[in-house]
Amino acid sequence: MELLTILLDMANAYMGAGIGAGIAAIGAGIGIGRIGGSALESMARQPESTGDIRANMIVAAALVEGAAFFGIIVCLLIVLTIA
Repeated sequence: MELLTILLDMANAYMGAGIGAGIAAIGAGIGIGRIGGSALESMARQPESTGDIRANMIVAAALVEGAAFFGIIVCLLIVLTIA
């Protein structure tokens, strides 16, 4: 009975890590999509500030990607510590 409990705990940890990594990736995709859409709309409204908007968009997208990578790494570390 003890082995079954350990295996179920490992399965739950793997499932939770997979779901967490998936949510982090989906969240990053949504965030970068919103950043890009807003930047394009801003560039269409004010073409003279295209360079500034593009630079700020790249910085914001890098921050979103960094947060997503952090979430994915945490999920992978959970899997590695359980195994």
